[in-house]
Amino acid sequence: MPLNIQSIFDIDVLSDYKFHAARWNGEHQPLDVFTRDREDWIEWNRWRGQKDDFNRRYIISFIDFYQERWIWLFGGIFEVIARQPTAGPTYTIASCDRGSELIGRLKIHLEIGRGKSFRLENLIEKISIAEISKEPYSGAPFNGFDNVVLDFTALETIIKTDRLDWKTALQNVKGIYFIVDKNTGKKYVGSAYNDVGIWSRWSVYVATGHGWNAALVNLTAERGISYAREHFRMTLLETWPYRTEDKIILERESHWKEALLTRGDFGYNQN
Repeated sequence: MPLNIQSIFDIDVLSDYKFHAARWNGEHQPLDVFTRDREDWIEWNRWRGQKDDFNRRYIISFIDFYQERWIWLFGGIFEVIARQPTAGPTYTIASCDRGSELIGRLKIHLEIGRGKSFRLENLIEKISIAEISKEPYSGAPFNGFDNVVLDFTALETIIKTDRLDWKTALQNVKGIYFIVDKNTGKKYVGSAYNDVGIWSRWSVYVATGHGWNAALVNLTAERGISYAREHFRMTLLETWPYRTEDKIILERESHWKEALLTRGDFGYNQN
């Protein structure tokens, strides 16, 4: 038998399974939820919409690996023990041992339309194995200061899981960072200086969604941190040693505000 998910998981009756395509729900990326808290991820598989989405005995779950197009990360197989007739987290499920050693390790390639629940027999011929890694996925690794580009949800996961590689790199540098609002196209330039490194400064954004910057506070006043989760992307423009004088950092911050037109109509900087 060829190597495919049917053979890997020893699936005899395809019609016993619904395929859960876990995607952005308007507030969270399931990949970040999976990385941050496995129990929260399991809750995603208990959620019933207006329809009886998982109306078969088993759910085989894959998570949108949004960093790579059409790649999905295996999130487990669950048996549906009971169903309640209302929408919400109303499935009673049990994690299956079958395939548990591949959770977070197996990636598949699958081009699929909208929706979260699909009949497995309708997808099986379209699915191919992309990768089986040695270790479960634990978040994007730190890959150098010049390569830091993070959606807010990814940054939130890194900060909340206290990722050692990221923390070691970012807590001992000052610097200039850049936020893009993907909803409006507006931009913000900020800095970490004084006794505050990039890690500490970005931790404030994770806690608040706005970092106490006036225009961003106003922007998130109604929708709260969910606006940042959905629309903000964070980038490092420059990093400097911790001993660098604050005057230099502030001069470089002003330079980037001017260069990127983040004051006025095009941005959120107010000074």
